[in-house]
Amino acid sequence: MSETAAFTHTVSTDGPAKGMTFSMRRRPDSQVAAGAPLVVALPGGTYTSVYFDVPGQSLLDTAETLGIPVIAVDRPGYLGSTKVEVETGGSIIVGNAEALDHLIGELWDSYGAGAPGVVVIGHSIGGAITTAIAARQPAWPLLGIAVSGCLVRVPVESGSAWAALPDLEFVELPGPVKDFVMYGPGWTHAATMPDAGHAADAPVPKAELLDITGGWVERMPSVAAGVRVPVHTRQGEFDKLWITDDGQVAEFKSAFANAPWVDSRLVPNAGHCIDFHLAARAFQLEQLAFALEAVLQAQRPAESPAEAAAVPA
Repeated sequence: MSETAAFTHTVSTDGPAKGMTFSMRRRPDSQVAAGAPLVVALPGGTYTSVYFDVPGQSLLDTAETLGIPVIAVDRPGYLGSTKVEVETGGSIIVGNAEALDHLIGELWDSYGAGAPGVVVIGHSIGGAITTAIAARQPAWPLLGIAVSGCLVRVPVESGSAWAALPDLEFVELPGPVKDFVMYGPGWTHAATMPDAGHAADAPVPKAELLDITGGWVERMPSVAAGVRVPVHTRQGEFDKLWITDDGQVAEFKSAFANAPWVDSRLVPNAGHCIDFHLAARAFQLEQLAFALEAVLQAQRPAESPAEAAAVPA
């Protein structure tokens, strides 16, 4: 495998992210397969872009074997990324979506040469933000979104627990707390985890925790209805942060009523952070296969009304 390069990008064009700097990581020396999309990966709350490059669990490793370029981005407020300014009472998820939509447009201009378009992968809060980006109908060529760890409803006690956290702008969750909520039973992950996963830990804006368990839950149906590209969604069987069952997965899928198609199911033998479990490689291969399939969907000729109505003899 080639070496991961950490780098920054300062947005220079007019728009909501102008002047903001973002830190991120990619594999610049990887061989890119013909027709592969550019993948942008957004981590969840409490995690930096290292989430997608933990040894033995790395999406960047898996993608490199397929020749698919991935840029994993530190969202606003994480590592070297400028925090997003949100008006009082506003949504930090929406603020992230506006800024990242702008950033990805510039990343596409800088790194998208030869690619047919962009697929965005988002985990947890990053998944909610990914959905909100897609609903904005970006000017750059979005081919599809792959979302994990983001569903319909949270347990009542979850929202109240986040609200009871210290009144600070950023909150750092203790390791044992993260291990409990982010992982399934011990037999679902490697012996190196969860310790190795802590390399991706970061303080989380408290506003993110409150938004994902409050405002996002209320907005999700209308936001998802605005998505008009293919959607891939996965939810860990042992996710403790969402009410997780087949019914909730089906309801989440149905919210994407205007997407061309939606591939949605529970992932057995995994907790909230599917990427950190033994199921990771199969899960990541599914996400990347979806990305390649989304390319084909975008290249499919549009049917005329007559063709759509035609019935084979």
